[in-house]
Amino acid sequence: MPVKVSVVVPVYNPGAYVEDCIASLLRQSLPPDEYEVIFVDDGSTDGTPARLDALAAAEPRVTVIHQENSGWSGKPRNVGIAAARGEYVMFVDNDDHLGDEALQRMYDYGVANGADVVVGKMAGKGRGVPVELFRRNHPRATVADTPLIDSLTPHKMFRRAFLDDIGLRFPEGRRRLEDHVFVTEAYLRASNVSVLSDYVCYFHVRRDDASNAGFQRFDPGGYFKNLREALDVVERYTEPGALRDRLFRRWLRVEMVERMRGRRLLALPADYRRELFEEIHQVVVERFGPGVAAGLQPTQQVVAALVAADRYDDVVGFAEWEAGIAPTAVPERVVWEDGTLRVGFTAEYSAAGEPMTFAAGTARTPLDGPPEDLAAAVAWVAADTVARFGRATADLLVRERASGASYFQPVEFTREEVPAGDDGRVRLVLRATATVDPAALTRAGLWDAFVRVKLGGWTKECRLGPAPRANRPAPYAAVSGGHVVLPYWTSPQAHLALDVDRATHRVGLGALAPDDITVSGDRLRAPLPLHVPDEGTEGSLRLISSGTTHDVPAALSPHGSGALLEAVLPLGELRGAAWRAALGTPGPRYLALPFTLRAGAGGVRVGRTPRPGALRRLVRGARRRLATALGRTAARLRGRARRG
Repeated sequence: MPVKVSVVVPVYNPGAYVEDCIASLLRQSLPPDEYEVIFVDDGSTDGTPARLDALAAAEPRVTVIHQENSGWSGKPRNVGIAAARGEYVMFVDNDDHLGDEALQRMYDYGVANGADVVVGKMAGKGRGVPVELFRRNHPRATVADTPLIDSLTPHKMFRRAFLDDIGLRFPEGRRRLEDHVFVTEAYLRASNVSVLSDYVCYFHVRRDDASNAGFQRFDPGGYFKNLREALDVVERYTEPGALRDRLFRRWLRVEMVERMRGRRLLALPADYRRELFEEIHQVVVERFGPGVAAGLQPTQQVVAALVAADRYDDVVGFAEWEAGIAPTAVPERVVWEDGTLRVGFTAEYSAAGEPMTFAAGTARTPLDGPPEDLAAAVAWVAADTVARFGRATADLLVRERASGASYFQPVEFTREEVPAGDDGRVRLVLRATATVDPAALTRAGLWDAFVRVKLGGWTKECRLGPAPRANRPAPYAAVSGGHVVLPYWTSPQAHLALDVDRATHRVGLGALAPDDITVSGDRLRAPLPLHVPDEGTEGSLRLISSGTTHDVPAALSPHGSGALLEAVLPLGELRGAAWRAALGTPGPRYLALPFTLRAGAGGVRVGRTPRPGALRRLVRGARRRLATALGRTAARLRGRARRG
């Protein structure tokens, strides 16, 4: 069988962090004989070489290449390309891991669209990843019509013949931004680039010790020397004009201006901060014409102009002002409607903890050179923000807590200028309603709600909440879209989160009383504090007694503000014992119901599920106290042994 994908993993002293990477590569849904994994050990000095050799001995799809340390990832990746036999080459870092279906989905998508490069959706675990690029699939993308340039890490799939035909390889040696040079040229010379956004393919992980190469402080002189090489690639394959300015803008924005803003700048030591500024100033003056900064957001334009004018003190002052600005998102309505969760909220920006206010009706003027002083810079940004309020947007994202994977939800919003006093000032408020479909929450676990606000010169995210305690929505759990979903408020922050298929003991069924349940003949009816879609849903009623279980088909239908459970009981099989009840839901999950059934000659009697008896509670408490005492004794003995 021809090899479809060669996965190249440069490795240097990853320790235990390589285990998640290995596990994800071996779990791939692509058949084992259709892909290969090439680990290139770049002179590791820990136990990794032996670990990889043992893996290769046990796994035919795994190859290990050992080499002397080269200083960075470029040479190991090039060695991997040379050894690859696959139609496509996928690059993975040893700290990261793949989604289980990543190789198969990316390969199939690339072949279907004739792609030279396939960009799979990324999730960041403690690391930033592009967001806008992955709003939707892009089967045919270019740097001109898609924000491809926002994703310059090498964690993509490249057609091997394409790399060989154009002779593209990574710069080697101890250097930074070798991936920028490689990926930028690939984008600009590819016949097609495909972006797969409906499945998380790559998990970009920050190590607990923060020792990933990208988190280490760099030498500004060497860093920006390497950055100029990426700019050289853009100049080589584009003509002067709007497209080149747009591409250059990515480096000005991400690698320069954003390093000079807000808390990020202020957190740096003063001497290092100044050194960074000097290097950035040189690049801005040497390489960027006026069209590059003109396309930035207003606050970024101000910083770029101050940097170009060599006004370091004003850059720091502007950062101190921006450091106090943050988005706020207040939930107003969280309700279930026909199986979907409708989330209403308002969003705006605050400064120093108070809602930002602006002078209404101010005209927008282009930024003509650097502002005269800090006050003029702040005033220009405020005026520009009001003038462009018609472009402001709000999005709701749900983010899987375990993986960091984010998904945009459909949202409708309006913009409102809210009077903020008698002086004619206004607050700029976005009022939005988002729709969360449980069917789109692909995995069991906890999901957090984030609001992403684009307003004026800022694009920022915040958690949705806190909700005011006096008006905090408290919707039921829902059985919908193949899941049991419980909206809840985190403690103590009161942010909105969703528990998917895990909240088996917190969905509120304990409030059900035996008197609420009716049994007529063999038909049971029980109103439940659950939401179900208008068309209802199928489930089951599980009855348990002394190790015997009966599963009975059941139906859930809307009933008042909740749901009605209906089931036909197998009376002949229930006689002579008390049966505990549980609701079977998709997953499958079973939610304990607080009643028992006992069938007799006079019909079915409904009782409350007994709580553990006093003696049982006493025994449990004694066991806990004994375990605690034994643990303390063992700790004291270990301490004495160390001192001896």
